[in-house]
Amino acid sequence: MDVTRRDDTGGRTVVVVGAGAAGTGVFVHLVAAALRTAGPAGARPVRSVLVVDPAPPGWGLAFGDADPLLMCNSAADVNSLLPDRPDDFVEHLRARGWTGRPDTCVPRARMAEYCHDRWTRAREQAVGGGLTARHIQARALSVGFADGRPRVRLDDGSELAADDVIVATGVHRPRVPRGFAAFTGHPRYLDSPYPSARLRAELGTGRRVLVLGSRQSAVDAALLLCRDGHRTTLASPSGMLPAVRLSLHAPVRAFPPLERMSRLDPADPLLERRMTRCVVEAVRLLGDRPLRRQTSRAAEPVRRLAEETALADAGACQWPGVAVAVIEALTAFGDGLPAARHRAVMEHFDWFVGRYLTALTVVNARRLLGHFRAGTLRMAPGGYPASVAFEDGAWRVTSPGSPPASYDHVVNATGFHPPELTWEAGGTVLALAPAADGIGTAVDRLEADLRVRRHPGAAPEHVWVAGVGTHVRIPFSNHLRTVTRQARRVAEQVAADG
Repeated sequence: MDVTRRDDTGGRTVVVVGAGAAGTGVFVHLVAAALRTAGPAGARPVRSVLVVDPAPPGWGLAFGDADPLLMCNSAADVNSLLPDRPDDFVEHLRARGWTGRPDTCVPRARMAEYCHDRWTRAREQAVGGGLTARHIQARALSVGFADGRPRVRLDDGSELAADDVIVATGVHRPRVPRGFAAFTGHPRYLDSPYPSARLRAELGTGRRVLVLGSRQSAVDAALLLCRDGHRTTLASPSGMLPAVRLSLHAPVRAFPPLERMSRLDPADPLLERRMTRCVVEAVRLLGDRPLRRQTSRAAEPVRRLAEETALADAGACQWPGVAVAVIEALTAFGDGLPAARHRAVMEHFDWFVGRYLTALTVVNARRLLGHFRAGTLRMAPGGYPASVAFEDGAWRVTSPGSPPASYDHVVNATGFHPPELTWEAGGTVLALAPAADGIGTAVDRLEADLRVRRHPGAAPEHVWVAGVGTHVRIPFSNHLRTVTRQARRVAEQVAADG
């Protein structure tokens, strides 16, 4: 078995699992921290950084689709990998001829290109400073501790011996929607809209397609399918589309009401009401227009979409100006809450998160409206399917109060499970996924240092988590500004450790 050995110079080897935005951010900050920590005669605590991912650096699932219809949902001014240089992404775009406004969105591929560029720069700096920096094109499966040092097992059967491991993987496992567990391997069922090239390759043109979901992934699916000539139906339990805004952009000012949120008592039975009050007061700081006049109250989803698009186009929506500040205030408040309280708070605000904090950009809202008005897109009249079968070459779907409908294909757009880590083999192996046989102990808690422990109170392992995998501790763990701050903090810990 191929095992990478410790660097001959005595420096430590760090393996970063994941090369998407989180992994790239970790790599960039780790190289910078390692180059700052030279000891006598140029000795460095970290000598090798190995990044493991089957995809090229920067081109993960979140941003790594080149289709120009797929847009970032957050503005350019909040997408920097460098927390101390918030304009870094905007400067990258400007250097390549972009003339847009910093508070608007760009295609996701531009973000992937940016991450790849910053990876390349950091690698050149690493090599110039005497560090080994490599991308290993494989998938990491687990971390073993048989001899006390972490060994990262890859899907080709080889292992990488490490001194430290940073798990920065994104999402990969699509959720299984209600009623479709028996069809997950069906040739006319796609478990995700991504990559978009698969939709084109497997569906062709002119199909009747049922999309399960109505949030961001479903909007992506609808835009791709309608563009390619399919008649598309969206079905979800809520039957609601996200709200509409210009973009998720950087806060325009400080918000004292949100700062007050950090002083609330997590055990207060009126906690959710007090938090809601903080948000409402923050919105009022942006203008005199009442919040009720900044959104539509229409019950019919397409009419509501049209009215909210008109409000956004007219500049009548102030509420998006607090969205990033709300995300970060809720993140700070929820960081480290007991798991049950954390879940209760997030469940209470699910309507707000699902409709407003993950709202549509006005560009995508206009596109959707065009498809609704052209008749190529519709909302399922009966809501989510009550029963489903595949018969005589077609999907047969029934919904409450609606006649049966037939579809050629079903596309699942209900989202992805967050990453999960699992202790197996008596605590000697850390699997980077849930146990297939259900035997194992899930890592359901992280301390403030974001290091993995075998059980509460145990000494920390030389394994850190950054990015979406920190969801067991931190709300909105996929918010890029949160991710990049984590990446910097973890990288500095690892460079200073040992």
